[in-house]
Amino acid sequence: MPRNADPLNTMPAWIALARAMYENPKYVADATLDLWADQAALWQAATLKWLGAKDAETPDLPRRADPGKRFQHKEWSENALFDYLKENYLLTAGWINHTVHNLGDMDPRERRKAEFYTRNFVEAMNPANFFALNPEVLEATAEEKGANLVRGLKMMLADLERGKGQLLIRQTDMDAFEVGRDMAISPGKVVFRNDLLELIQYTPTTEKVHARPLLIIPPWINKYYVLDLNEKKSMVKWLVAQGHTVFMISWVNPDERQRDETWDSYITKGAITAIDKALEETGQTSLNLASYCIGGTLAGTLMAYFGKTGDKRVSSATFFTAQLDFADAGELQVFVDDQTIRAVGEEMEKGYLPANKMAQAFNMLRSNDLIWSYVVNNYMLGKDPFPFDLLYWNADSTAMPAKVHHFYLDHFYDDNDFASGRTRVLGTPVTLADIKGPVYHVATREDHIAPAASVYRGARLMTKAKVRFVLSGSGHIAGVVNPPAAQKYQYWTNEDMSHADIAEWMAAAEETPGSWWPDWDKWLAARSGRKVNAREPGKTLGALADAPGEYVRVRFDKR
Repeated sequence: MPRNADPLNTMPAWIALARAMYENPKYVADATLDLWADQAALWQAATLKWLGAKDAETPDLPRRADPGKRFQHKEWSENALFDYLKENYLLTAGWINHTVHNLGDMDPRERRKAEFYTRNFVEAMNPANFFALNPEVLEATAEEKGANLVRGLKMMLADLERGKGQLLIRQTDMDAFEVGRDMAISPGKVVFRNDLLELIQYTPTTEKVHARPLLIIPPWINKYYVLDLNEKKSMVKWLVAQGHTVFMISWVNPDERQRDETWDSYITKGAITAIDKALEETGQTSLNLASYCIGGTLAGTLMAYFGKTGDKRVSSATFFTAQLDFADAGELQVFVDDQTIRAVGEEMEKGYLPANKMAQAFNMLRSNDLIWSYVVNNYMLGKDPFPFDLLYWNADSTAMPAKVHHFYLDHFYDDNDFASGRTRVLGTPVTLADIKGPVYHVATREDHIAPAASVYRGARLMTKAKVRFVLSGSGHIAGVVNPPAAQKYQYWTNEDMSHADIAEWMAAAEETPGSWWPDWDKWLAARSGRKVNAREPGKTLGALADAPGEYVRVRFDKR
């Protein structure tokens, strides 16, 4: 018997959905009749195809789901049976998702949860996920006389062993990359280390640098090297080439030794210590701060504390896809309520949340792409996944100290305390309005982790700061890690933050093709002081190790 039969607390959402169905019988009846009519039209077209009618076409069904990338094999369209299986699934999936989205009056959070788990169920039922219903798998099995299934079984057993009894699906070739060899390769030195972080100072590539250094606070969900993936994608390399002295926090991958760490200790032993050491190394009195995702949430509370106490050590703050107002915080919010927080707490007996639990939650946000496509590719087709640096980074998950994780879920996702003025940092009550000074705030248009509308609301609550809000094309990673040389995507700017929501802001915004990095550099350079001679890393603090250091190399699946 499991410790908690419903650890994700889905039952209230299903009860709310059932109640909405009971209270809206006419809507349910009308929707059912529509489904029957569409099924009849689909069956008629399929029958004509089976009888050999060459001009039979699949009817245009308004609620048909997007097929995505799962049905690209030619048999899904050319074979009448598999074509019907595909179209019947897309029709039923679209109808289910549409009905759950529009049925009756439900609490918005319960509806979001019902929609999320309904979508995950629907995606699990995709016929492409089943051996006997997938023409590509059947074809490969016949051609290889089952050798594909033997390879797939070996991969599954290896993934079970790697996950220590849990199926840890590989999304890329885990042997194709190595941190410090293929990624996280920008030269530099670890100039400080404590039991929470290593501080990396990168080697300059210009003769002169801006006097005021830049410290980056990355998320501790996954590793910092998403900002230093390779020569072509590295934000670190690009910033150094623009003449910035760049420092990076490399967070420890926690275990039992970090069980007593808190949000406040991540601020003091983490962010503030890194700030002090970067200033000591460079001889400056203030620096520019950049932060990403949950690192930005931490930086937001720090900047509010500095604003409230009059601390001047940070001259400007930059936020990449950082949520600060969690009133409507996207799909991750479906995992957060009082019961799920208690259930997660029960999972953290050793004082930290295991890394695989975090990875599972993020994979569920895009289960078609990050779970089921690899189940078919790896275990049914017996193919090794394609080597892809970003997916290697995605699989390099990290644990989180229990008290930090609990604080984050409870005070931000569940209660939205920071935006509501109920957060205390080091005993001091702070809110977004306490943040002062210049702020560069980046959201991404297709972000499902930190939705642009949510990020914009947080930026507007910084009423005492001078905010430049930028909306980038693409999503949570690609919209941030978008070097100018790639000439991809675009970004929007609008100095007027008086618009009530991001749709109004967007309507009056100016679109610029390409990366937002040059715009940020122009803004940052104006706040980085005069040029001085380039600095050798560790000249004052000393060098403990070459970048990328030790902490970033610790993998949860290799412990």
